[in-house]
Amino acid sequence: MSMSKGSNTPVPTTALRVELGWRSGPGVPDADASALLLVGGKVRSDTDFVFYNQAAHSSGAVRHEGKRDTGGRVTDGLLVDLARVEPAIETVILAASSDGGAFGQVPDLYIEVRDAARNIVVARFDNPGATVETAFVLGEFYRRQGTWKFRAVGQGYDSGLEGLATDYGISVDEPQHAPPAAPPAPPAPPAPVATTHPPAPAAPPAPAAPPAPPAPPAPRPAAAPPPPPPAAPSSAAPVRLTKVTLTKAAPSVSLTKQGGTSGAMRVNLNWQVRKQFSGWARKLGRPVAMHDDLDLDLCCLYELSDGSKGVVQALGNAFGALHQPPFIHLDGDDRTGAVSTGENLTISLDHQRYFRRILVFVTIYEGARSFADLHATVTLQPQYGAPVDFSLDECTVPSTVCALALITNTGNDLVVQREARYLVPDRGVSPQRTVDHAYGWGMNWTPGRK
Repeated sequence: MSMSKGSNTPVPTTALRVELGWRSGPGVPDADASALLLVGGKVRSDTDFVFYNQAAHSSGAVRHEGKRDTGGRVTDGLLVDLARVEPAIETVILAASSDGGAFGQVPDLYIEVRDAARNIVVARFDNPGATVETAFVLGEFYRRQGTWKFRAVGQGYDSGLEGLATDYGISVDEPQHAPPAAPPAPPAPPAPVATTHPPAPAAPPAPAAPPAPPAPPAPRPAAAPPPPPPAAPSSAAPVRLTKVTLTKAAPSVSLTKQGGTSGAMRVNLNWQVRKQFSGWARKLGRPVAMHDDLDLDLCCLYELSDGSKGVVQALGNAFGALHQPPFIHLDGDDRTGAVSTGENLTISLDHQRYFRRILVFVTIYEGARSFADLHATVTLQPQYGAPVDFSLDECTVPSTVCALALITNTGNDLVVQREARYLVPDRGVSPQRTVDHAYGWGMNWTPGRK
């Protein structure tokens, strides 16, 4: 149902998929969907803001699903379960922000609400008349006499996502940079055991000071004042709106220039199955179901500055270590692909001088024969600096392994390169050996289980 600005319509109190869509092309800015959960026209705290850096609400009612690009038509999605919205929440604002230009440069902009269970459109609002705006409230869900309705709003801001967010009570943080680093230690290859060093020469004794005169007797202390009342717990840190999205046109970014020079960096993979059957298998006449127990494994190959190489993966319990070589740790083995968990690698940027290169990749362990019809998003979240994210393109080959990102230490810079490269193993060749061969790692492989 197409709606005009200001009109409203009832919506079912079930899970709804909200889709922000537009047509991409040269010079077209990127756009991002977000949601704000309001009480009395304001958020209760910064946690009531759901967007690309804060992908899920604590209640589970709203979740940011990420982008999809299908033949020049780009969408960014939110999943809203109105049955799980807390009773105090009166309104769920559905907003959009542009990155790299104004919405007047974004063709065929629309917002669409679908019943997620039945996959039918229940509301749609096209072209809100954008010109110089860099943020828009496109629509809202609101309660009215015990039911939920959707209203087409179309209210624009020329101050971007920050202006929109602060208008609803969000406190926005400035981009955070790493603290000044200590002088680097002389480069040396990592070793599992500590090395000893000769003791430093003792300092010459200081000349003796003349004896101090006797101190006057100290006054008797007064009774100690009562302790101050405990401080109220501080609010959560302000939300950070900065981000870097890697694309085919701009596939790399310097972590050093973004301030990502120390601390821990989390690499997260999350995914959703788009269809019931694998698309490449349908084309070959062999329908292959995407099972509920789909198990993807996030892995990485690493090469250190001393030439040592290895793999971090759940297979064979090679989970790595964060405070000793390889300074990379796999947090666990997730089977849901949920945005809040998914698969996670943690990389210690405090030890980046030991890295030569790290290749992050993903394999299908079980549940499918291909990445076809699987929507996946990769996010690299440094402790300092802006997060880096990208989506995988649609898979059109029978691939069971995908190279995601290559992190390279150039000597004075740490560079992240988007790979998003689907690989097809030869018969009898493991996914790990396939990605090793494609990137020239040169390791020996033996079968393993988890």
